[in-house]
Amino acid sequence: MSLPDLLLLALAGFAAGGMNALAGGGTFFSFPALLAAGLPPVTANATNAVALWPASLAGAWAARASLRPLGRYLLPLLLAGLAGGLLGGLLLLAGGDDVFRVLIPWLLLAATALFAASPWLGRWLAARRKVSEHPPHTPLSLGAHIGVSIYGGYFGAGMGILQLAAFSIEGHPLARANALKNLISAVIYSIATLTFVIAGRVSWYELAILLTGATIGGYAGGALGEKLPPALLRSFVILVGSGMTLYYFWSTYFSA
Repeated sequence: MSLPDLLLLALAGFAAGGMNALAGGGTFFSFPALLAAGLPPVTANATNAVALWPASLAGAWAARASLRPLGRYLLPLLLAGLAGGLLGGLLLLAGGDDVFRVLIPWLLLAATALFAASPWLGRWLAARRKVSEHPPHTPLSLGAHIGVSIYGGYFGAGMGILQLAAFSIEGHPLARANALKNLISAVIYSIATLTFVIAGRVSWYELAILLTGATIGGYAGGALGEKLPPALLRSFVILVGSGMTLYYFWSTYFSA
């Protein structure tokens, strides 16, 4: 790896860790950097997913007190996350680099739109949901969770927003919906990570650099969280996501 690529990944990891700690959207920094460093699209996405895995486990562990009273209610959700995450990872591997390369701009567009719309979506859901202590599982709700999990195993950016929306629509209070989101994300990233590792599609050297930068960035982001305006940070992530989306639409469909 050249020195510019090493610096690019370190800086992208720092930015991704910092933005995830402050406002979310770190994938908009880390995934394009892995592509720019020369990794094939599937390997870049697999490496990025593994980089997100420790944070998802930490989030699930932190939320354990909110989830413990749910008991057996969690089992269908865990199975949905496991099945969907595995299927999404297998679809990514089966489609290969050529299919994923064509889908990259559309996936970035969807993730950017979800991130940009999340405050309005949250308020809209809050105004319409009926909070329930134990919302019943239905075939429709479990199907929605499987669909979100497939997306998470395949790409993942914006998955948390989709999960929050699904749990809120079902009637979970926001705090519990966030805890459930953390748990199911951990399941999805765990099975996807295992799938990618077994398939040999993780680039460990790039992963180590990205994780080092993300760890430092996460600490810096946590320290700055009280000082920087959230609206400014969200605008910056949306700007980066929009720029990356336009670039990959151009490079994929219009450049020679």
